[in-house]
Amino acid sequence: MATFPIVNMEKLNGEERSATMNLINDACENWGFFEIVNHGISTELLDTVEKMTKGHYKKCMEERFKEMVASKGLEAVQSEIEDLDWESTFYLRHLPESNISEIPDLEDEYRKVMKEFAKEIEKLAENILDILCENLGLEKGYLKKAFYGSKGPTFGTKDDKVSGLQLLKDGEWIDVPPMHHSIVINLGDQLEVITNGRYKSVMHRVIAQTDGTRMSIASFYNPGSDAVIYPAPELVNKAEEKNNIYPKFVFEDYMKLYAQVKFQAKEPRFEAFKTAMEDTIRVDPIATV
Repeated sequence: MATFPIVNMEKLNGEERSATMNLINDACENWGFFEIVNHGISTELLDTVEKMTKGHYKKCMEERFKEMVASKGLEAVQSEIEDLDWESTFYLRHLPESNISEIPDLEDEYRKVMKEFAKEIEKLAENILDILCENLGLEKGYLKKAFYGSKGPTFGTKDDKVSGLQLLKDGEWIDVPPMHHSIVINLGDQLEVITNGRYKSVMHRVIAQTDGTRMSIASFYNPGSDAVIYPAPELVNKAEEKNNIYPKFVFEDYMKLYAQVKFQAKEPRFEAFKTAMEDTIRVDPIATV
């Protein structure tokens, strides 16, 4: 079985840069995911985010339990507790405008820490996009510009339930190995479309863990709502131009359709987008300067 790709980002700055770039490229082409270590975000900040997020989760669950006992009684709650969904989720929007001040029940210090975390993740995401540009032979900044739209990218962080991540590869579900202080990169549909299929979006799922010790904090660096997503012309050959399998779509429209078909295979999903949208979109060249 192939080994899940784990990338040491520090090696991009030394003699192993070429091999590391090749590893990232292979991961994008064949896995759609990779895991990075030594990525430049301090372990102190990551530890603080983890500690405060778990503290917030614990507080929310304790309050929920007390409310259930008050309404149903302790005996009734004890008989139901194993079957309860203990998910606690909130979504922090950082770009184009932050909503962090609007989320109830967050302590001021937690808001401050999550703002700092978001700033570091945003910087890392844009650095990775430029690494992908280099591997693809695209001009530096192309992918960031493709995501930009009129107001900039959409970027947010989701605090989710205790979970484990798996991806589907060659017909088998493969565990993404949990590593302390690592960050898992998932390419997604938009990058598959922009790269004309060279890089892959793969089916993945999150499953509950029996040990109850892991919690996911997912950050999404998505296109702006009015960004038009389509294959980069440099990555489309003449033979493909007349019969391109990838759609052109406005990201906001994509999200509306995605909610209806997200559990389907990606090929009919792309075809649905292509049929619904391609005739209505005018595409201008993407300028990077």
